[in-house]
Amino acid sequence: MNTEVHERHTRILRLTLAVAESRAYWASVDPALSGAARLERAFNERWFGHKSLARVKLLLGNFSARFDAYPAALDALRRWVPEAPATRSLVCHWHLQISDPLYRAFTGSWLAERRVGGRPQFDTDIVARALASEGLDGVASSTRQQYATKLIRTADEAGLVSPSNQGPRTALAPRVPDEALGYLVRLLRQVPFSGDWRENPYFRSVGLDAETVDARLRRLPDVSYQRMGELVEVEATPLEALR
Repeated sequence: MNTEVHERHTRILRLTLAVAESRAYWASVDPALSGAARLERAFNERWFGHKSLARVKLLLGNFSARFDAYPAALDALRRWVPEAPATRSLVCHWHLQISDPLYRAFTGSWLAERRVGGRPQFDTDIVARALASEGLDGVASSTRQQYATKLIRTADEAGLVSPSNQGPRTALAPRVPDEALGYLVRLLRQVPFSGDWRENPYFRSVGLDAETVDARLRRLPDVSYQRMGELVEVEATPLEALR
């Protein structure tokens, strides 16, 4: 597929970031195996521990949308399997962004705007009301509450908001290791994305503004970043080169 998803879906209501399960998936999946054969192998080999068959089926369906749809990225993740927890979380976050337009809008626009606009604190009710303006005005208020809860929980797992035991949530800018940012650059070179190289929901979601992007990308290993005015040129070793 290798495209940014724009059609809204409900998968996030059933599965949030699932970093540990994603890592297990990268380490075990065989892209040549699909459907019932993949499900049988994942369940019998306990890829995800002692989870039920129904839960394994749910995980496989979600991970297929998040990772299999980007074959070069999945191939890189199978070989590379990033060890740093911060990198793993961010890789899962960016793949969920690219495959879920609601999560992309929430983290790349709404949360980012509150963080830089001096209104970083929020709660579930505030998010649920905001979702009405994101095309969910015709959805039952209880369902909007569910979306809000899941979006916040997922962003928490990605390190984008403060933990739930600290009162009202606060939008945060996580630490972005060079290896994580290098992965994102390579992913975006293969997938047409919203915005441009200096301003897009993937960079914004982790607190990287245009000036910071300029500085970070210029010193990334194996990345060539050049800018003249609004014209930006980015070259990098391919995802296949990650080890």
